Amino acid sequence: MLNLARASALCIAVAVAFGILAPSAFAQNAPPKPMTQEQLQKEAMESWKAGFRAAVIGPSSTPLSAQGNLQVPDKIAFIPMPQAGRIMRALGNSVSPNLIGLVTSVDDNEDWFATISYLPEGYIRDDDAKEWDADELLQNLREGTEHGNKDRKARGFPELEIEGWIEKPTYASADHKLVWSAALKDKGAPASGDKTVNYNTYVLGREGYLSLNFVTTGSLIEGQKPLVRTLLSGLQFVPGKRYEEFNSSTDKVATYGLAALVGGAVLKKAGLFAVIAAFFAKFAKVGIFMVIALFGGLFKFFRRKPGSGA
Repeated sequence: MLNLARASALCIAVAVAFGILAPSAFAQNAPPKPMTQEQLQKEAMESWKAGFRAAVIGPSSTPLSAQGNLQVPDKIAFIPMPQAGRIMRALGNSVSPNLIGLVTSVDDNEDWFATISYLPEGYIRDDDAKEWDADELLQNLREGTEHGNKDRKARGFPELEIEGWIEKPTYASADHKLVWSAALKDKGAPASGDKTVNYNTYVLGREGYLSLNFVTTGSLIEGQKPLVRTLLSGLQFVPGKRYEEFNSSTDKVATYGLAALVGGAVLKKAGLFAVIAAFFAKFAKVGIFMVIALFGGLFKFFRRKPGSGA
């Protein structure tokens, strides 16, 4: 299962640039008063406890608002709202009304998790995928992250910087899915260290899009790409909400194109800040790894049936 050591070590890397914040989220996420290290640790522990109590464990299927479904693979947990939102806040992220939930493994040996969101932005035209410039998109992403550092600093979390592409943006027009990945690190940290990786996937629909943003480290991402593809293949719009069912005479069209989902364009348009969480340093320094034993058995505890005594 996902223990607190892993959750806090990874410290979710999620951003408005990666598609989870809409303009309305800004007013709801004014930076709170910074918490002490002890308070941060305690809330992170409590938020994960609550999350696993509410989790849907695969193999299973779970609805994603009224738009889609996720086929949850075996030994994978889907944590819904509001528990997912509490975890996000505990790990230093603002929480969007678009967030649907978190996905993670129940296997202690797997170091990753992902956010799932739905944004009702309208039908996104994908024509610009033929013309986008990966270097320009990367620069937009870096600018958005730098802007988001103002919020992170105010909340007591380290500033971050984008190092470069792990995978340049690619779009499959046949199934309307976008994939891209960037590496980030604490600002000023040595380039030789392991990096946090955001492996970002999107499925376009008739009225908006679903995003699944997978978070891991640079040393693990290659081995985990098959898992990302499995999760993405299980992320589907329901009939009536699919991209190919778009009706130009009645349906809303988004004010931006596909390239905006690769970071900076949406961020600039919305005037928001990125909310990428720190990697390793913050929680490692407060002795968070001391709770591994506690969380090693947490998943089994929360899966017990009432009255089973098992």
